[in-house]
Amino acid sequence: MSRLPEWMQNSLSRPRLRRSIRAARGDARVAVRLYWWNVEVSAALFGPLHCLELALRNALHNTLVHHYGTRGWWSVAPLNEHGKKLVDDAHRSCRRRRVRTTEDDVVAELSFGFWVSLLSRGYDRHFWVPVLHRAFPHYRGRRDRLYDELFSVVLLRNRIMHHEPVHHRDLAADHAKIYRLLGYLSPELAKEAQAMDRFPAVLAARGEVLRGTRPPQF
Repeated sequence: MSRLPEWMQNSLSRPRLRRSIRAARGDARVAVRLYWWNVEVSAALFGPLHCLELALRNALHNTLVHHYGTRGWWSVAPLNEHGKKLVDDAHRSCRRRRVRTTEDDVVAELSFGFWVSLLSRGYDRHFWVPVLHRAFPHYRGRRDRLYDELFSVVLLRNRIMHHEPVHHRDLAADHAKIYRLLGYLSPELAKEAQAMDRFPAVLAARGEVLRGTRPPQF
């Protein structure tokens, strides 16, 4: 770690930088480039993740509103205790910021993980079979496969949002998965997002960045 700039160790933390050092096999110059490329590629994944998270929550919310006949469907739906707690937490969070809280405020406050949890095994007979399969008009597979893919994207999203390393992952597969899932919800949105997506160029430039022939940029 002594070869890294002192300001970098102090500002970004030694434990965090050690991960890049290990991946770079002890070469501090490559480790610094890898660290910044990790920030760059994480930023490039934000757009596709943004589209998937919003499309998923709106598709599930709208389907449940139609099924239960109320925009506050969580008040009558068979949520488990953890789900009810997350909804209560969202209400409290909204009330701290607003005098009046609407159902749309609560929907926006609920996490990506909450929405994906509605597709988990415990909700199979309550949500998936009677109603939520309709939220995925372009999917014909099993619920468990869909849930597993979405849950893996939640984990990726959380790593990115908490500024953790993702450079060790098969990011091309992650990227393809995001678009596959988005296509189940809205092929039109997937096409629109891909037209603006800079991830392929960032991924392709990894080698240049690590060699120092192209600077990382974000």
